[in-house]
Amino acid sequence: MSRSDVDPAATRPPRRPTAADGLVVVDKPAGWTSHDVVARMRRIAGTRKVGHAGTLDPMATGVLVLGIGRATRLLTYVVGADKEYVATIRLGASTTTDDAEGEPFAQSDAAGVTRAAIDHEVAVLTGQIQQVPSSVSAIKVDGQRAYALVRAGANVELAARPVTVSRFTVDDVRPVAGPPAALDVDVTVVCSSGTYIRALARDLGAALGVGGHLTALRRTRVGGYPLASARTLDELEAWPADVPLDVLALAEAARATFPVRELTAAETTALSYGKRIDAGPAGVHEPVAAISPTGELVALLETSGPHARPVLVFAPA
Repeated sequence: MSRSDVDPAATRPPRRPTAADGLVVVDKPAGWTSHDVVARMRRIAGTRKVGHAGTLDPMATGVLVLGIGRATRLLTYVVGADKEYVATIRLGASTTTDDAEGEPFAQSDAAGVTRAAIDHEVAVLTGQIQQVPSSVSAIKVDGQRAYALVRAGANVELAARPVTVSRFTVDDVRPVAGPPAALDVDVTVVCSSGTYIRALARDLGAALGVGGHLTALRRTRVGGYPLASARTLDELEAWPADVPLDVLALAEAARATFPVRELTAAETTALSYGKRIDAGPAGVHEPVAAISPTGELVALLETSGPHARPVLVFAPA
């Protein structure tokens, strides 16, 4: 039998059953882009409808939240959740990308930098601050990604933007033999969406007068999705090929990150038709996950005067 007589479909691995709508928390490995992980998850989940809630640089590892099916509509709101990282900052050298993947362009002896000085500058970089993103970020400048312009040889200067660093703590300081001598500073950071840990490393080194860049980064939480609930790609690949992938169901996923409003049957019906309902308690962070009496995610709500209106409806009539 010639190769032309072989049915191509018979040689392909069987298509996996389509996963249910929901979230999957992945422990991204180093060297993978977020797009790489999404591409792999499309095959594992048996559907092309997969997206992610905020990128991680290839050198970074840790929590990457993926949405499958209707859960991709949640991702816009998950992106805005606060995030937690553990990282290592090397003091004594600056790089073109503010991390270890860039080319070093300045080195200084950091042996004289004291722990007290580090703690002081870390405190200055904590709270509501103005941060200039790294020039190799994905921010668009005149319709093009900043990193693409930098790679093309352009000089990119980005404007400072407000971010919130709610926690920035020094966990350890270790000397690195030179010459010139450097210091590795292990830190934990909890911050708002849009905060660049590479930029914190750069700014800490600049404030101490010795330069700095990021050498390791691990995201340990996105909103209510911690590293403890993440699975590696190897674990996901090992899922039985004839069984739909286990996912975090829509209602459970929403409960993990959003305030919850338990609905009455009448409110459930109204929201399923896209109608407004009475506003809930004042002062609740929005959006709010509206859950039906049967435990189904009906909608995400925002308050408008005396009413709450659905901004996303997951259970239409």
